[in-house]
Amino acid sequence: MKIRKNDTVISIAGKDKGKKGRVRRVLPKEDKVMVEGLNMIKRHSRTRGRARQSGIIELEAPLHVSNVVLVCNKCSKPTRVGFRSLEDGRKVRICHSCGEVID
Repeated sequence: MKIRKNDTVISIAGKDKGKKGRVRRVLPKEDKVMVEGLNMIKRHSRTRGRARQSGIIELEAPLHVSNVVLVCNKCSKPTRVGFRSLEDGRKVRICHSCGEVID
């Protein structure tokens, strides 16, 4: 998967199209990511002792990875991600727009 935890991404589809956020969690088996402040859903919950509050709770739901694009730190543009091997043998992610190393 080309998107990792703590990457800044922008939504390119759905109700939150155009919004930016930071990746909180990556679910590689399902090809989904959870992004801060995007794809908020409401869940109705019942009180279970003193641990949880009852009422309507807003949660972040996972987004499919195809609906988000990585934002480059250097050029601040949404970009595709490529890979390159460095001289020391490490494989790193690169920005297709400016060629800068993302990792």
